[in-house]
Amino acid sequence: MHFWDSNVWSWILLFGVLFGSLLIGKLLKKIPFLQKSLIPTSVLGGAIILIVTGIYKLITKDSFFDAGVFNHKGYETLEVITYHALALGFIASALKTSDSKMSKKRSGEIFNTGITTVATYLIQGIVGLCVTLPVAAFFMKDFLPAGGALLPFGFGQGTGQAMNYGSIYQEAGLKNGTTFGLAIAAIGFLSAAVGGVVHLQIMKKRGKLQRSTRTDGSSQDEAVSPEGEIPLQESIDKFTVQVALVVVTYVLAYGIMALIGSFFKNNDGLKAVIYGFNFLLGVLAAVVVKGVLSFLNKKKLIRRKQTNNFMLTRISNFFFDLMIVAGVAAIQLEMLASYAGILAILSVLGIIVTYAYNRIVAKTLFKDYCEEQFLMMYGMLTGTASTATILLREIDEDFKTPAADNMVYQNFPAIVFGLPMMFLATLAITQPVITLIIFVLFFIAMNIILFRSKIFKRRKK
Repeated sequence: MHFWDSNVWSWILLFGVLFGSLLIGKLLKKIPFLQKSLIPTSVLGGAIILIVTGIYKLITKDSFFDAGVFNHKGYETLEVITYHALALGFIASALKTSDSKMSKKRSGEIFNTGITTVATYLIQGIVGLCVTLPVAAFFMKDFLPAGGALLPFGFGQGTGQAMNYGSIYQEAGLKNGTTFGLAIAAIGFLSAAVGGVVHLQIMKKRGKLQRSTRTDGSSQDEAVSPEGEIPLQESIDKFTVQVALVVVTYVLAYGIMALIGSFFKNNDGLKAVIYGFNFLLGVLAAVVVKGVLSFLNKKKLIRRKQTNNFMLTRISNFFFDLMIVAGVAAIQLEMLASYAGILAILSVLGIIVTYAYNRIVAKTLFKDYCEEQFLMMYGMLTGTASTATILLREIDEDFKTPAADNMVYQNFPAIVFGLPMMFLATLAITQPVITLIIFVLFFIAMNIILFRSKIFKRRKK
């Protein structure tokens, strides 16, 4: 090996392109039009890379990321980065601790938010399958009928899961399935930005948009180094400890995946599903690590708290930004030419059902902070949590309403009730019609649970 070989520098050069595009995107966000658009900087950075690679393709007829400086594996590496960044971001979030106690009302609102998340996944999946089933039957015989089931993973769950399931569907016969899934996720971000801006403008015209001024007087030093935690600097830096915990937790998750996968050595389909759940097994591993640390604290084997929520949030946001910019950059537009019509139909219908359904839920169940809850849910279920936060800040800058907390704590009920859907999405590959029927029945059940207070309301004496 020589230090000037491409395999030594290819990763560094690739990260340079990704982070460079983020910095350029940050500068472009100063432009009033882009600032008002609410498009996340990470999405803008990915779009910049798509433009550059498109121009490069037109001039050279070659793919930018297949060049020798990227070891001829640039697109493959981008997909790997997206895959790992998803799990690492979730692990960093899951390692955070909370000492707050919830009232019965707040617990109910958080539970309802989680159920709304799953129900939105389901209605997106129903719409997606209703589009691609007839398309595959009558118009594109070589198209995988289950392709529409990628809509909730692109819109509802974002870049990482869209790529994971896109690759699973690609192995099952969906040509360029990974790129197809990533394209849906990218369109989802645009849907969040455009739809959010339109809704905010409507609110503004109706005189309902009242932004608060920031009054947060909390000390950043207190957030970085609160009482009872390890010092900011000692023999090992506090930030290094947080990164180490995240990485070690991910290694533990890999061990779990490898153990489960060892039982399915001859079934690549099931192994793909297992490793596709890297983010979920990462969260479970984080719960184990948190439990071990808590046990050691109680037994006084470790005197100080090892995790820091402020730093873990920064780490989580870093990985999610990296995931988004890498995921968008990994889209190969030339491979989507034959899918343009399907993508357009899926995207338009996805926006409509997501907007309408969450509007109904917010007006019915979250009357005290209807607009805040709606914008948060719409942003999250077409983009990501960061998109939801951007939209929410437009009307609730200091997070005075419970909407932001709902977004954070709804993950547990969403995972519990949403897990069956993730397995059903793999069933759709071989049984798309049966899966569609199950989705419909599951959606009805979720709405019975969600609107239980309205359906089973007792008559007042």
